[in-house]
Amino acid sequence: MKIARFIIVGENIHCTRVYKVGGQFVQPGPDGKHQVAYKSGGQPCGLAVPDAFLRSADWAAGRLKHCAAAIWQGLYGDRAAGADYIQALAREQHQAGAAYLDINVDEFSTDLAERIKAMQWTVDLVQQAVPIPASIDSSNTQVLRAGLEACDPKRGRPMVNSVSLERAEAIAAAAQFKAVVIASAAGEKDLPCTPEERLANFERLMPRLRAAGLKDGDLHLDPLVFPISTDGGNGRRFLDTVAALRRTYGKKVHIIAGLSNVSFGMPGRKLINQVFSRLAVEAGADGGIVDPMQINARLLSALDTTSEGFLLARALLLGEDEFGMNFIAASRDGRV
Repeated sequence: MKIARFIIVGENIHCTRVYKVGGQFVQPGPDGKHQVAYKSGGQPCGLAVPDAFLRSADWAAGRLKHCAAAIWQGLYGDRAAGADYIQALAREQHQAGAAYLDINVDEFSTDLAERIKAMQWTVDLVQQAVPIPASIDSSNTQVLRAGLEACDPKRGRPMVNSVSLERAEAIAAAAQFKAVVIASAAGEKDLPCTPEERLANFERLMPRLRAAGLKDGDLHLDPLVFPISTDGGNGRRFLDTVAALRRTYGKKVHIIAGLSNVSFGMPGRKLINQVFSRLAVEAGADGGIVDPMQINARLLSALDTTSEGFLLARALLLGEDEFGMNFIAASRDGRV
């Protein structure tokens, strides 16, 4: 199966993204101080970890929010290094096929003015590095609007991530800035579980989107992905929802999701994510909020659907491998 088109919303410029302290990317540098390893222009570089992050609860727990560290440096410390790190992430995702770059700074600070400043700085910086539009991602409408205002419409319509029954106020912002939207299946107060609940929420949301002037081609429907580690039926329910959405709303709408959410808590996450993305496309999806270095049309097309790893991951995702016992055993044995 050759996948001709897979719309990628690159997920890597996000202040929730975490590296393990002492892992591959976060190590002491030549001066003994911790830094984040990355490449810029093909050359190895290191971003110094700010002292404020070394004193954080995250650091004590062995985690570093590396995008947040880079933005902090860009705003308050080594500005050139912070900017280079963010732009390197942007260029890497663009080169791997991203159509949009998702930008989220919600966990950068608890201060609203500081989050707005961080969003504006990051959007401007990313636009200097790559020609593709930004996807503005925030739970706060003021931060969302600040990001949209910073977007250059000459590079294409920006994206709002996301609107839902819970976040209906974001619809007006999307309409004002002529953005396309990721429309989530979330309800006003809770998250849907079954395909029927997801479809019912979209049935209520779609008229609001159309009343705001959004056309079917502007809509990227997100049925929501939940981890299979918490419920072995989550993969099948998502795929059934994708197929139902495609039948209900036709070919013009897009169907995407945070596909890597499915593998939280499991070994072999890369393989699980790729197989799940392939199954999603087969069900009717045409994109994802993903790391484009791990999930893109070329990689998904090249998957060997007869391999042991693919078949084990497929069985896991379809709920045929109870508690994931076969997949976990194969992972421990080094077979996947």
